[in-house]
Amino acid sequence: MKPPDTQHLPTNRVGGRCNLFAHLLGLTVMKLCGWNVEGRVPDSTRMVIIAAPHTSNWDFIFLLGAAYSLRLSVNWLGKNNLFFPVFGAFLKYLGGVPVDRSRSTNMVQHLAETIRNSDHIALVIPPAGTRRKTDHWRSGFYRIAVETGIPLVCGYLDYKTKTAGLGLTFVPSGDPATDMDRIRAFYQPISGKFPANTSLIRLKEEDANP
Repeated sequence: MKPPDTQHLPTNRVGGRCNLFAHLLGLTVMKLCGWNVEGRVPDSTRMVIIAAPHTSNWDFIFLLGAAYSLRLSVNWLGKNNLFFPVFGAFLKYLGGVPVDRSRSTNMVQHLAETIRNSDHIALVIPPAGTRRKTDHWRSGFYRIAVETGIPLVCGYLDYKTKTAGLGLTFVPSGDPATDMDRIRAFYQPISGKFPANTSLIRLKEEDANP
């Protein structure tokens, strides 16, 4: 996987906050769709935001709407073939970072280094990695937070109550089982659009160290 193009971060931010246009757009989208936004942006200027549960294409739209409603500018990773001319510029404006998945590289270390060199970054990662049910979450989000010493923030979309927001926030201890227990407890009552597709909240590292 080719390292993500993080040289050109989105232009919709002022410091770590999105600009007024993005803020109003987020508020409008969430209100028109009948969603409530809860929580507040953590005091930290750098963070990894967990996007869960991830079961629908709509998750991306509502996630951005919630972030902008809270005046938070976010970054997210996307396949580089989505970033074609004109549309690609729009995706980068929304915080998209193109990734070439046809080549191999150490993505976690590259992103960790990018975060260390950034004054403001809120990197959104859906650990399930797919809209289909899986037996494990990918551990990249956790390893990045541990390596950089920045907070994990539990972002959520609860379709049952049509509530989106930011919740549990903590700096991981480095003990996967203990930290994942906290995350599991937080997401337990939250329902995705298609609950049957919800991935199990567990890392493979926990299986290796039961």
